[in-house]
Amino acid sequence: MALSLTNKNVVFVAGLGGIGLDTTKELLKRDLKNLVILDRIDNPTLIAELKTINPKVTVTFIPYDVTVPITETKKLLKTIFDKLKTVDILINGAGILDDHQIERTIAVNYTGLVNTTTAILDFWDKRKGGPGGIICNIGSVTGFNAIYQVPVYSGTKAAVVNFTSSLAKLAPITGVTAYTVNPGITRTTLVHKFNSWLDVEPQVAEKLLAHPTQSSQACGENFVKAIELNQNGAIWKLDRGTLEAIQCSKHCDSG
Repeated sequence: MALSLTNKNVVFVAGLGGIGLDTTKELLKRDLKNLVILDRIDNPTLIAELKTINPKVTVTFIPYDVTVPITETKKLLKTIFDKLKTVDILINGAGILDDHQIERTIAVNYTGLVNTTTAILDFWDKRKGGPGGIICNIGSVTGFNAIYQVPVYSGTKAAVVNFTSSLAKLAPITGVTAYTVNPGITRTTLVHKFNSWLDVEPQVAEKLLAHPTQSSQACGENFVKAIELNQNGAIWKLDRGTLEAIQCSKHCDSG
């Protein structure tokens, strides 16, 4: 079943950079009730600009680093739930691309996503009397088609895809549905320059950008379309300006 974003409360982790920012702008074209942006970037000018896109939507910025202990994340989410009373969708979008920073790549791309998801289950899990909710995790096409020169990054994205697929299958127990959106090569600052694992390919960024790419705006537009399609268990591929469900089992539903 398609999902209307009208009057929904959305929490967006890393909604101010690259694909995240263009997705935020696209979300604001819908008549959300609240959009809470959690990000390490503190950019009051940008937040002010976002607030002008659609005055119907209340935009709130809260500083957040996904690598903090899960107890800190739960405290932050409690303040959000206390204020909004309910949250409909959590978008986990934090990510870095630098295979020199092995521990941080895993911490940001995977551990932080798992911890944020685990923390919100305290408020959503129907076994605890929660109302359920929707998790949208940003993966990457590298999660199922690795860029072998950056195996750490690719490995974290494969982990995100598998973690999210498991969440989707647990929906009957928790009441929380989940899916991944997996962008292909997108023209953002993330891919203009980055380090390969053990420097196996010094020109990895240049070689990657030699392939067909897409704009972050086109990716953001398809990102929001995937949210509105709302298919539990879907693995969405957002590549070259297109949106394609590359996996949705016979048990895949709209939750």
